[in-house]
Amino acid sequence: MTATTSQQQLVQFLEDRFACAQACTDCARACALRASLVDPDGAMEQEILRRRGIMCAEVCDATCQVLSEQNLLDEAAIRAQLEWCRSVCMECAHTFDGHSGGEKAAEACWRCARACTDFIGTLA
Repeated sequence: MTATTSQQQLVQFLEDRFACAQACTDCARACALRASLVDPDGAMEQEILRRRGIMCAEVCDATCQVLSEQNLLDEAAIRAQLEWCRSVCMECAHTFDGHSGGEKAAEACWRCARACTDFIGTLA
C-alpha cells in the first residue's frame, strides 16, 4: 500500500486479505482431513493423494500466517507466498478432482486458488 492509497482501497485490501486467509484456512482443513482419510499404507496413488493433501495444508497454513501478520512483509514477499499457495492449491485440486471422496478438498483448493488470484490483483 502506498501513501496515496485511499481509505476505500485500504478497506478493500483488508477485506481481500481476510477472504484469502479464510480460504487458505478452509483449504488447509479440507486437505488435512482428506489426507487423514487416506490409508498411508495403501497404493502409491493413495500415498500421492495423502502427501499432496498434507503439503497443501502446510502451504495454506503458512500463507494464512503471512496474511495474519500485523506488520506485513513487503509486497514482493506477499506476492511470492500467494503465488506459491495458488500454484500448490491448483495442483492439489487437480489431484483430488475425480477421486472418490476428494470433491470437498478439491473445491476448497479451487476456492483458495481463486482467493489468492483475487488478492494478488489488489497488490501494486
